[in-house]
Amino acid sequence: MTSPEPTGIVVLVSGSGTNLQALIDAAADPAYGVRILAVGADRAGIEGLRRAEAAGIPTLVCRVEDFASRADWDAAFAELIGEHDPAFVVSAGFMKLLGPAVLGRWTVVNTHPALLPAFPGAHAVRDALAAGAAQTGCTVHVVDAGVDTGPVLAQATVDVAGDDTEDTLHERIKAVEHPLLVQIVGRAAREGITVSEGKASIP
Repeated sequence: MTSPEPTGIVVLVSGSGTNLQALIDAAADPAYGVRILAVGADRAGIEGLRRAEAAGIPTLVCRVEDFASRADWDAAFAELIGEHDPAFVVSAGFMKLLGPAVLGRWTVVNTHPALLPAFPGAHAVRDALAAGAAQTGCTVHVVDAGVDTGPVLAQATVDVAGDDTEDTLHERIKAVEHPLLVQIVGRAAREGITVSEGKASIP
């Protein structure tokens, strides 16, 4: 009995790509059911792209500053992603807001280092510390037009220690974020994602 063809995805990164690496490692096992078709970024020369290249995965770069408007960038990015025909897209530390050209074409799964709806935005770990939160964590959710406002697929919690810095707390969040993202992406690839009436689920 042959295994079913893996589900193709495109992963988007903006920095070091540690979440991407977790997905690359998982996808090395045929039983995981995922093939990373390409890795996209909003800037060149980042570690995330080097990780992709080391794994033999095609890369694409689409910089906002190369376009007259965000709408033009979004349309161009959608065209580049579309060349690889993914079943869905994973935002793994991608720090630009995607527009309707991308979001209207694919379901985009994002990972965020906080327990949404608490601490949305680019400084979630710093904001949790500043607020004196006793607990934070990570969220895997479906991207919508807002900033980290899309429907939640899964969350994992992390206790905040009294001596935590932004770096130490973020590292502990990553330790639960990576396996959660791997689990949810794998399930989404094998079973599909349903988004309806502001809620998201994997059968």
